[in-house]
Amino acid sequence: MREHAEQPFFGPEAPSLAPHKHPRIKRWRSVAKAISWRAVGTLDTLILSYLLITYLGPFFGMELAQEDAVKTAGLIAATEVATKLILYFLHERAWQAIQWGKNPASERSRETMRRTTVKTALWRTIASLDTFLLAWFFTGNAATALSIGGLEIFTKLILYFIHERVWGRLPFGIEKAGGEMAVG
Repeated sequence: MREHAEQPFFGPEAPSLAPHKHPRIKRWRSVAKAISWRAVGTLDTLILSYLLITYLGPFFGMELAQEDAVKTAGLIAATEVATKLILYFLHERAWQAIQWGKNPASERSRETMRRTTVKTALWRTIASLDTFLLAWFFTGNAATALSIGGLEIFTKLILYFIHERVWGRLPFGIEKAGGEMAVG
């Protein structure tokens, strides 16, 4: 029979010494985050792709009629929905398994600024590479694809950071250590 460690009679000397029980994150929270981010990200990609294909494309030898520019931007954005939903879900689940930078003692924010920053940078690297490859595939022009992927780094870093901070404050899909759902 396996023996359990005995709890101190009077408890830990200070509350900060008590072991923290991290809340359990439900999968549907990750799905909801993926969908909400994809809506923001796709709109950003659609607008950036259209503007860059229309206004920078001619500088890189890519001249498209406005109707074709809209169609190409739409193809990039639509394809990105599928690839990024999968990539984001996997990214989010991987980060749920990593305890570094989680702040279980805080009621307001569930992760530290450092964790959010590292998570943002890693996601942006993965996502911008995906956008660059999709833009190159649909435009056939590496320079235009690089401009789309390059500019979105800046817009989406800001948008994603805000998205993470908002979701960090939402109790949706978080099960507290005792098995009960968090209530906001």
